[in-house]
This record gives sequence, C-alpha cells and structure tokens, in this order.
Amino acid sequence: MDVHIRNAVSEDASGIASLIRGLGLFAEIAAEPLDATVARIAAPLEDAESRTHHAVFVAEAGGEIVGFAALHILPYFIRKGAEGYISELFVRASARGGGIGAALLHAATEEARRRGCFRLRLLNVKQRESYQRRFYAKNGWKEWE
Repeated sequence: MDVHIRNAVSEDASGIASLIRGLGLFAEIAAEPLDATVARIAAPLEDAESRTHHAVFVAEAGGEIVGFAALHILPYFIRKGAEGYISELFVRASARGGGIGAALLHAATEEARRRGCFRLRLLNVKQRESYQRRFYAKNGWKEWE
C-alpha cells in the first residue's frame, strides 16, 4: 500500500471523522450526527492561528485517509521549551500492520523536535489493541507509571 503522510487540511475533516466513527470506540461520537463530527474536526484545521499550538497529520492511501495523528504543543514555564503531547493516533483497522502508525508517530515526533519540545508524551489505554501489541514500546517509547 502506497501511503503518503502530510499535514491535515480542513478538507480532511470528513475523512478523519469517517475513520474515527469506523473505529467504534467512542459512543459520544457515534451518537452525534456526522456533520457535527465533521464540523468539530474542521474547526481547528481551519484556524491557522491555533496551528502554533498543534499539528495534525494524515496518512493517505488511494485518495482515502487511513490514519491520523494529533500533536499538541503545550507551554512549559519551568523548563526551556514546550512539552509535546500526542492526543490521538489512529489507523483504520484494514490498514494496520503496514507501518502507517509508525510513520505517523515519526511525523509527530519530528514536528515536536522541530518546535523545540523538551519532552513528548502520550496516553495509551492498557485495554487497547495498540497497548496489547506493544506498538509504542516497539517504536522506542517508554512507559511511565
């Protein structure tokens, strides 16, 4: 599968919404109308000023969004630099296992590094498949307790 990782634009909101809804993990998203999900996702992608505090990457294959990652840049007052936080990284089930997640993780990591983050964190739920497969550990991440 030929995959291209790029910065997300507002036109990607529908594809990201479709991917999230297809995961079946979030009851509150399944309960809202699709257009509400799309509008909520599009808003920060359209706001150029907010991009100083976040970056969103999409993985595209065959004209379809098959994965995405969201990185947030948080000010930190007692350390030099900011702290990066990856809040979301999802890959469509049918596209998993081909390195897309690793490529998205790499894109977010490089962007955090480029923006001078002294640390990069994320939250992974122990019941999720990615945790069970040790996805992040295999990509060099260490677990904090």
